[in-house]
This record gives sequence, structure tokens and C-alpha cells, in this order.
Amino acid sequence: MKTKMMLAAATLAAALASPALAADPTGLWQTPTNGGQVRIARCGEALCGTLVTSNHIRADANARDEHNRNADLRNRPLRNLPMLTGFTGGPTEWRNGSVYNPADGRTYSGSITMTNDNSLRLRGCVVAPLCKTQTWTRVQ
Repeated sequence: MKTKMMLAAATLAAALASPALAADPTGLWQTPTNGGQVRIARCGEALCGTLVTSNHIRADANARDEHNRNADLRNRPLRNLPMLTGFTGGPTEWRNGSVYNPADGRTYSGSITMTNDNSLRLRGCVVAPLCKTQTWTRVQ
């Protein structure tokens, strides 16, 4: 009996000490700004993400990427706009990706870190240490 209790205690301690693997980052995520929702998917070996909806899209279904620094791209619709490209790595952290921000028309280098099954941190940098981090929450 004493051996079983010690074995159970050791198993519990090992389970608590080992890091839990975060969930797969693919799915629909709520951003903290502008009511945005971004769908993250696998694009080959990398992760990518597209803007599904936002306050701007809800107000005008034909909203365009008007702040894009490239004038040739300013007529693209915001709905389904590629925002995340080229993130590689895993299973809990993806690096070397690009984050496009339609609010200012700029692209930033970025990383994605899963903090738990339903939360991730997206970090975008002009140049380190000039970075901004957002926490996104899983919608589905």
C-alpha cells in the first residue's frame, strides 16, 4: 500500500513538473484591437493568417487596404487579407514570420507563442527592441 501511494505521488509530481504542450495554433482568433478576427492555418510547413472580420469590415463589407504603403495594393479588400505569413517552428513557438498591420500599412517581423490552449502572444517588431506584443484569444 505504501509503495502504491509513493508511486502515485511520484507520478503526480512528474505530471505537474513537466510542461504541457500548447494546443495547435490553427483556428479563429480574436485580436485585442478593432474587433479583428484572424484565421490561422497551415501553409505548407509554415503558419499563415488571414483577416476574417473587423469593425471596419462590419461597417463596410467592401472596406479596402487603403493604408498599404504600396499604392498598387490599396484596392485589396480587407476581408481575407493576408496578415500573417511565413511563421516556422513549433510546437509552442513560431518565428521568422511577417505581420502585416492594415491600420498603418506596414509589415513587421514577428513571432507567435502559444501561452495555453486558448491564448497566444503575437509579437511584431520594426527592429528589436522596438516591438509590440498582443494577446489573442481563441474563438474556435
